[in-house]
Amino acid sequence: MIPIEYKVTLPKVNLPIVIIGAGGIVRDAHLPAYQKAGFNVFGIINRTRAKAEVLAQEFEIPHVFDTIEEAVNNSPENTVYDITIMPTQFIETLEALPDGAAVLIQKPMGDYFVDSKAILEVCRRKKLVAAINCQLRQSPFVNAARWLVDNNYLGEIYDMEVRVSIHTPWELFPHVMIHPRLEILYHSVHYIDLIRSFLGNPISIYAKTFKHPAKELSSSRSTMIFDFGDTLRAVINTNHDHEFGDKHQESFIKWEGTKGAIKAKMGLLMNYPHGVPDKFEYCIKGDSENLDWVEVPLEGTWFPDAFIGSMGSLIRFKLGEIDVLTASVEDVIHTMAVVETAYKSSENGGEFINYLL
Repeated sequence: MIPIEYKVTLPKVNLPIVIIGAGGIVRDAHLPAYQKAGFNVFGIINRTRAKAEVLAQEFEIPHVFDTIEEAVNNSPENTVYDITIMPTQFIETLEALPDGAAVLIQKPMGDYFVDSKAILEVCRRKKLVAAINCQLRQSPFVNAARWLVDNNYLGEIYDMEVRVSIHTPWELFPHVMIHPRLEILYHSVHYIDLIRSFLGNPISIYAKTFKHPAKELSSSRSTMIFDFGDTLRAVINTNHDHEFGDKHQESFIKWEGTKGAIKAKMGLLMNYPHGVPDKFEYCIKGDSENLDWVEVPLEGTWFPDAFIGSMGSLIRFKLGEIDVLTASVEDVIHTMAVVETAYKSSENGGEFINYLL
């Protein structure tokens, strides 16, 4: 078994964190991750103060603020701001932060590409050290895959596939499920960003997102094919409407290269929100014809462990411990360009077929 390095390196200095928002993602992922990592959560803000107070008591957060201005005025100078609210509130929130502050912004980076560009403009003007919380990039199974790819165990990557066929209880996300751009913008954006982080920017994209005939959701299934030329294939297939039990549910990422392959099961999405165990396997071609798949036990999973990586990398970059900021706004703006183009492709449709002889 290859000794894969996949665990996140924590910052040497613990900067204070102020969380803006107190929704389910904060309770289920942000705060458990920060508690596990030993991060210093200094304060929390929410429009409904009672919700913030509940989390403050549960996770021993010393300060609850009523406004961002109050938080800024009463927090240490080197505070990191963790924005977990809806994208329509990003601009006004960023404007209220101190110039030069470090900030982690919840994905997606705006509802439309024009919003993404406006967010980028504010971050540049205020010289914010800003990253988008595209945390799938730093989940344990992705870290393990990236280590194998970076160390050339797979050779030249020629195929990357994300397949999700599950039942998603959208009612757990009442503010999200009513969005006119549901599936790609709020779910598959993770996979678009992930593919970019491994393969770079595609030339173009073919996409179609679909509704369910008996649901009022704007979309719940999508298919996307990335154009990287004639050799490298990347595809995303998502189906959140598989309501036929666990037997044929699927949730995985697969990488194939000239020397080896990886398959990572994303257990979190199956039987959500309870999840099932992840599974990480690789196969490396050897001198013999026997192709054995090796299963590697990994500690942690997407929620909450990936959130340690996204916040930890921001703090490390702010401190000068690393030279590249993972999922910076300058990088994720390209993810949002792909998202916008996917919607255009879906709206425009494919080539019409002439059936006349």
